[in-house]
Amino acid sequence: MRSLPTSTQLDSEQLLSRGRRVLATEVAAVQALEARLDGDFVAACQLLHDCRGRVVVTGMGKSGHIGNKIAATLASTGTPAFFLHPAEASHGDIGMITHEDVVIAISNSGETAELLTILPVIKRLGVPLIAMTGKRQSTLAKAASALLDVSVPAEACPHNLAPTASTTATLAMGDALAVAVLEARGFSEQDFARSHPGGSLGRRLLLHVEDVMRTGEQLPMVSPETSLKEGLLEISRKGLGMTAVVDAERRVLGIYTDGDLRRALDHPIDINAVRMRDVMTANPKTIQPRVLAAEAVHLMEKHRITQLLVTDAGNVLIGALNVHDLFRAGVM
Repeated sequence: MRSLPTSTQLDSEQLLSRGRRVLATEVAAVQALEARLDGDFVAACQLLHDCRGRVVVTGMGKSGHIGNKIAATLASTGTPAFFLHPAEASHGDIGMITHEDVVIAISNSGETAELLTILPVIKRLGVPLIAMTGKRQSTLAKAASALLDVSVPAEACPHNLAPTASTTATLAMGDALAVAVLEARGFSEQDFARSHPGGSLGRRLLLHVEDVMRTGEQLPMVSPETSLKEGLLEISRKGLGMTAVVDAERRVLGIYTDGDLRRALDHPIDINAVRMRDVMTANPKTIQPRVLAAEAVHLMEKHRITQLLVTDAGNVLIGALNVHDLFRAGVM
């Protein structure tokens, strides 16, 4: 029976040194891009901004992986985009490109065969071409409407072979394009949230108080003449840790919370004789239903409270919520 190879103990200092060298190489590659942002970068941004169709990003191998990420970033920041595999494009998928689109082609060498094969079709369609390449004199670069130079002095790989610093630089250039166009469009947090409805930002910016508040039978409320005992029973039944005190038209007069009860227990109190009007907190903090749920979080934090009554413009009670409702909704 063949024995298993024994594990070799790696030199921790060498590993740290190599890791730092890679990071330093890639940081330098990204920093070098800043000086290369020129009229071609402006032209590329203008093409993306004015595109009436979609941005088609294409590239082979590692460039393709980076292209996928750039397309995803553009799409999530207000510029409709998708990734097209250049090899598949030669077998029918080129039909995805229309004359209203813009193409971003990525190739470090600028001579990737699969990309060069589809360049004539792109030219016949009259589609603007943005090239991201490390070779300014390459075939791809010469065919471009706008050339973005993403060349690097060396890869972080010790053999100068594995795409490392070059792919990092290309990704950073793609981010620069996407964010510059994002700001030019006036793309807001709300716009971003609409593209990410399932994320935490989407919940924070799209959910309103009315989406998370309790209503109907879940809503705790008593009259000012109700005894404190009945008020406590209402708090217990509804499970919000408080009850609203309202008049005959359901206008909010006050609030009574379980925290008020704990403080009241420091003194003798007859819960059968005391009326809610005598112990409630008058003019409590309220919020309206169409306000963002994130604003309810801010209001609670600012005033150090854990419950809120929801009222309409006439101060009529229409809902209530507590901090647990906001947690469950993913707003906190």
